[in-house]
Amino acid sequence: MLANLRSLIVGFTAGVLVTAILVQQLLISQLWDPIIETSQDPLGSSTAFPDTLLHQMASLRNPLRVAQGALLRGAYFKNVHSAQSSVQQRTRSSLLKPATSSSSTHPFSTSTSRMASSKSYLEAAKERRTIYQLNKTSPIPDSKIVEIIETAANVVPSAFNTQSTRLVTLLNKEHEVFWDQVHDVLKPIVPEDQWATTKGRLDGFKAGKGTVLFFTDPEPMDTLKKKIPAYAHHYGDWAEQSNAMHQYFLWVALEAEGLGANLQHYNPLVDQKTQQHYNIPLEWKLRAQLVFGGKAGEAGPKETLPVEKKVFVHGAE
Repeated sequence: MLANLRSLIVGFTAGVLVTAILVQQLLISQLWDPIIETSQDPLGSSTAFPDTLLHQMASLRNPLRVAQGALLRGAYFKNVHSAQSSVQQRTRSSLLKPATSSSSTHPFSTSTSRMASSKSYLEAAKERRTIYQLNKTSPIPDSKIVEIIETAANVVPSAFNTQSTRLVTLLNKEHEVFWDQVHDVLKPIVPEDQWATTKGRLDGFKAGKGTVLFFTDPEPMDTLKKKIPAYAHHYGDWAEQSNAMHQYFLWVALEAEGLGANLQHYNPLVDQKTQQHYNIPLEWKLRAQLVFGGKAGEAGPKETLPVEKKVFVHGAE
């Protein structure tokens, strides 16, 4: 009976050992392969498992130590991969997160660094008024004024992207030269009893910082008429609309930077003299003059029609 008991114990022990070996081999086969593979994260970058850990695992002799080492390295790999995935997920979230704006956190300004006078777009549009009392002070440098004008030339839309508007910018002394030319053109043709008023107005424009001359170049329209003749009778109107958008864009942009402005139309009386002086192609048509500068006064009263007479909405929810 004792012999039978001994045989039973030996058999049971052998079975346990065989089972343990099989379990160890299964663990090794399951854990070794993922470790030596290269992991691809969702953004496409690869993360290879460190070679030093592979060498350490290869040096383990005991199957149980191999399984334990694999378990430890599997946990390490999981932690590293999880950390990388977490960082990448946060990066992706920040890239895909839609930009939000508000007048309090994202003021509308054409300046790279926001200025104290920066306003939201709607604020600048509401406060844009005709300012006749101007001076030569400016809250922004000439280089920034030029940058704003160049931006208008690049971003304001035009029919079929014809880009027919031309912007001539006159600053400081050149601004004064232009208004002296207007003075010289008007003096002989304005009645004497009205000249004092006219001269006072011109002196007010000259007191400003600068003037933007808005021209329309007919060449892009002429080219378009040949390419798409079906709409030829519309191109002139569309060019005028684009030119007007440039005027409004700049008026609001300058207001956003704290500058006042008023829009004048001394064309075509001054066209030829101005174009010859500044070597501007004579075929260009002068459409308007935006005078701007520091605000030396306030806008006058403005009456507006009830909005119900100007805005009609259908389908709003």
